Amino acid sequence: MTSETGYFIDWNGNARSVQDAGGNFTVEVDMPSKYVALYSKSGTLMHEATFYRTLEDIAKKGITAELVPGSHPWGMRNEW
Repeated sequence: MTSETGYFIDWNGNARSVQDAGGNFTVEVDMPSKYVALYSKSGTLMHEATFYRTLEDIAKKGITAELVPGSHPWGMRNEW
Protein backbone atom coordinates (compact mmCIF):
# COMPACT_ATOMS: atom_id res chain seq x y z
CA MET A 1 0.00 0.00 0.00
CA THR A 2 1.14 3.49 -0.75
CA SER A 3 1.36 6.34 1.73
CA GLU A 4 0.08 8.80 -0.89
CA THR A 5 -3.51 10.03 -0.94
CA GLY A 6 -5.11 10.37 -4.35
CA TYR A 7 -6.97 8.65 -7.15
CA PHE A 8 -6.60 6.85 -10.46
CA ILE A 9 -8.91 5.54 -13.18
CA ASP A 10 -9.31 1.75 -13.39
CA TRP A 11 -9.68 -0.23 -16.63
CA ASN A 12 -13.48 0.13 -16.50
CA GLY A 13 -13.39 3.92 -16.22
CA ASN A 14 -14.10 4.08 -12.47
CA ALA A 15 -12.18 6.33 -10.11
CA ARG A 16 -10.46 4.48 -7.28
CA SER A 17 -8.50 5.63 -4.26
CA VAL A 18 -4.85 4.62 -4.18
CA GLN A 19 -5.45 3.85 -0.49
CA ASP A 20 -8.31 1.42 -1.25
CA ALA A 21 -7.87 0.06 -4.78
CA GLY A 22 -9.35 -3.36 -3.99
CA GLY A 23 -8.72 -6.52 -5.97
CA ASN A 24 -5.95 -7.57 -3.58
CA PHE A 25 -3.60 -5.36 -5.60
CA THR A 26 -0.48 -3.73 -4.26
CA VAL A 27 -0.41 -0.07 -5.27
CA GLU A 28 2.75 1.90 -5.98
CA VAL A 29 2.71 5.61 -6.76
CA ASP A 30 5.56 7.52 -8.38
CA MET A 31 4.84 11.16 -7.59
CA PRO A 32 7.36 12.85 -9.93
CA SER A 33 5.79 11.13 -12.94
CA LYS A 34 2.22 10.96 -11.50
CA TYR A 35 2.21 7.23 -12.21
CA VAL A 36 0.21 4.49 -10.48
CA ALA A 37 1.10 0.80 -10.81
CA LEU A 38 -1.02 -2.06 -9.48
CA TYR A 39 0.60 -5.44 -8.91
CA SER A 40 -0.92 -8.84 -8.21
CA LYS A 41 0.14 -10.84 -5.15
CA SER A 42 2.73 -12.62 -7.32
CA GLY A 43 4.20 -9.31 -8.50
CA THR A 44 2.68 -9.19 -11.98
CA LEU A 45 1.94 -5.68 -13.23
CA MET A 46 -1.86 -5.66 -13.69
CA HIS A 47 -2.70 -2.01 -14.38
CA GLU A 48 -1.00 1.32 -15.02
CA ALA A 49 -2.71 4.67 -14.55
CA THR A 50 -2.23 8.38 -14.05
CA PHE A 51 -2.22 9.67 -10.47
CA TYR A 52 -4.64 12.48 -9.59
CA ARG A 53 -4.38 14.28 -6.25
CA THR A 54 -8.14 15.07 -6.07
CA LEU A 55 -11.40 14.10 -7.74
CA GLU A 56 -11.57 17.68 -8.99
CA ASP A 57 -8.27 17.11 -10.83
CA ILE A 58 -9.90 14.19 -12.67
CA ALA A 59 -12.88 16.36 -13.64
CA LYS A 60 -10.57 19.16 -14.85
CA LYS A 61 -9.13 16.68 -17.37
CA GLY A 62 -12.65 16.12 -18.74
CA ILE A 63 -12.94 12.64 -17.28
CA THR A 64 -16.30 11.60 -15.88
CA ALA A 65 -15.78 8.73 -13.48
CA GLU A 66 -17.71 7.28 -10.58
CA LEU A 67 -15.71 6.88 -7.37
CA VAL A 68 -16.01 3.25 -6.31
CA PRO A 69 -14.81 1.62 -3.06
CA GLY A 70 -12.18 -1.10 -2.96
CA SER A 71 -14.97 -3.64 -2.43
CA HIS A 72 -16.25 -2.88 -5.95
CA PRO A 73 -15.19 -5.77 -8.21
CA TRP A 74 -12.54 -5.36 -10.88
CA GLY A 75 -13.41 -6.64 -14.35
CA MET A 76 -16.40 -6.35 -16.62
CA ARG A 77 -19.91 -6.70 -15.16
CA ASN A 78 -20.42 -9.99 -17.04
CA GLU A 79 -17.34 -11.37 -15.24
CA TRP A 80 -18.71 -10.84 -11.71
